[in-house]
Amino acid sequence: MGHRGNQFHMYSGKMAATFMPRLRQMTGISSASTRAYLRHIPRATSTFSKRFASTEPEPIATRTKKNKKSPVRKFIFRASLAVALFGGYLYVTDTRANAHRYIVVPFVRWWFPDAEDAHHAGVAALRELYKFCLHPRERSSPDLDGKLSTEVFGYTLSNPIGISGGLDKNAEIPDPLFALGAAVVEVGGTTPLPQDGNPRPRVFRIVSQSGMINRYGLNSKGADHMAKVLKQRVRDFAYANGFGYSDAGEERVLNGEAGVPPGSLNQGKLLAVQVAKNKVTPESDIAAVTADYVYCVDRIAPYADIVVVNVSSPNTPGLRGLQATGPLTEILKGVVGAAKRIDRKTKPFVMVKVSPDEDSEEQVDGICHAVRESGVDGVIVGNTTNRRPGPLPNRSPLTPKEKLTMTETGGYSGPQLFERTVELVSRYKQKLSDAESPKTIFASGGITNGKQAQEVLDAGASVAMMYTAISFGGTGTVTRVKNELREAKNI
Repeated sequence: MGHRGNQFHMYSGKMAATFMPRLRQMTGISSASTRAYLRHIPRATSTFSKRFASTEPEPIATRTKKNKKSPVRKFIFRASLAVALFGGYLYVTDTRANAHRYIVVPFVRWWFPDAEDAHHAGVAALRELYKFCLHPRERSSPDLDGKLSTEVFGYTLSNPIGISGGLDKNAEIPDPLFALGAAVVEVGGTTPLPQDGNPRPRVFRIVSQSGMINRYGLNSKGADHMAKVLKQRVRDFAYANGFGYSDAGEERVLNGEAGVPPGSLNQGKLLAVQVAKNKVTPESDIAAVTADYVYCVDRIAPYADIVVVNVSSPNTPGLRGLQATGPLTEILKGVVGAAKRIDRKTKPFVMVKVSPDEDSEEQVDGICHAVRESGVDGVIVGNTTNRRPGPLPNRSPLTPKEKLTMTETGGYSGPQLFERTVELVSRYKQKLSDAESPKTIFASGGITNGKQAQEVLDAGASVAMMYTAISFGGTGTVTRVKNELREAKNI
């Protein structure tokens, strides 16, 4: 017992001797009982004293022994934290992670009630994450076995899945989109001069149907801006691959010395750039309209593998009228001629994006005639529709708010377009498969899974393209669809 413990023991004994006689008088307790009580005091005070004494400083030797273990504990903690962070990094940057579909997409939808805000946030996030190598990507390299490879325009593509135009309007994120696993990425559409498009709000979700209505109106920063962005991308690639940061290095890459397509800069992949006319250019002046398209081609085509002529957006007044045989033939001839004049060893291929609403026999025949007459290399079937399809039978019914949204002006996209896409692909393939100059068909509209991708490929498409499905399925959509396509092919 320590010194403080002895003092307490003596003091407690004196207190008991002083007050116990008075307590006996007040309570009538006998002296024998008092003595029995007093016998217990030392034990209690002894226990207390031991506890009190335990607060005294530990011997230095004991503390030193404990401190010797702390570096080990720190190492284990830091190593565990590093492993957890690295594992989390691998998970969230892998397109196979379910978090992209079941956590990120619902969160973004909740955080950004306006679909356009969500669109801009998604593009910005992919752009910034790519800078720091934190972007989602295919880590398993499933295309290396070559089982999904396909031939398009003389190139062997790693797979037949593409991302449609509209997601990356100004060519801000082609490389992050390629990293998601797509073999074809279409950026744009771009117009000759910058234009704001239609007033907001102009994008609306139909969540119960995984559909959207948009009336963007081809908002664009202009062809010169996109050309500058794509040129810088080629320059950066040339420098990183030892060709130098100069016009000569850029020219060597564009002429194929890097061993990759000059647009995508990725083996087994192609970059398509979509072009359109400005809203202020009168559709009745076909020469002026053609000049709009040619202006875009002259500036952007050097950095593209495919030029896509958009004459099918439903949100630019008069644009769809350009699909009539005469105007379309003149426009496409102008674009094909401009593409052939590009100062590059391999010229960009030209495709025209057509509307799913121009589906009468006469309209399809007229478009096919323009395609053959102009020398265009292929057709993308199709675009958004002005029609309003009924709800899918296997989905929840439309909410009252969604019923109101369905009355909004704009082009509808979603799973309901799939059946019409398959039908139109089959019709265009049949009409454009003549032996002399067969045309390549890409399918775009309502494709949401691997089974549907296989169906449009069987109908005659070389590539199945998606956009709305990615908006609702997240950055892992392309990987998921390719895995489902493998299952459909039994490979």
